[in-house]
Amino acid sequence: MLAAKPPYALASTSFRFGALASLAGRAPLGGQREVALAVYVAARLAHDVLPERGLSHEARVERAAGARHWVSMLALPTPLVRASLVKLFDASAGAGADVAEALGNVITVTAQYLEPASRAELDQLAKALLAAKARA
Repeated sequence: MLAAKPPYALASTSFRFGALASLAGRAPLGGQREVALAVYVAARLAHDVLPERGLSHEARVERAAGARHWVSMLALPTPLVRASLVKLFDASAGAGADVAEALGNVITVTAQYLEPASRAELDQLAKALLAAKARA
């Protein structure tokens, strides 16, 4: 028999990209953690381009600029990773047509640093972005 939750219990926290967040928390300091954190931020920005998220263009532009500044301070393993993330940040500030392509590039460039569950989350996001692009 399941016990009822006490009335003072907090609701469970959910993350949009749980596998990425978990990887960032478990990874040792350095390359993989930096990449996981940067990809997590990029995925959240890309996800917020979807029309059902309801985020204004102005807010997306501001968030992309902040993310661009933030990623410039990270010690990422290769310049290619940084360049692909910056392209995704820039795409997330726009209309959304190029976000799926930029996300695909990030998935390819960061694949060696991410676990299969993290890559699966990104693949699902890319499919959702492509579907939204097709509807538009």
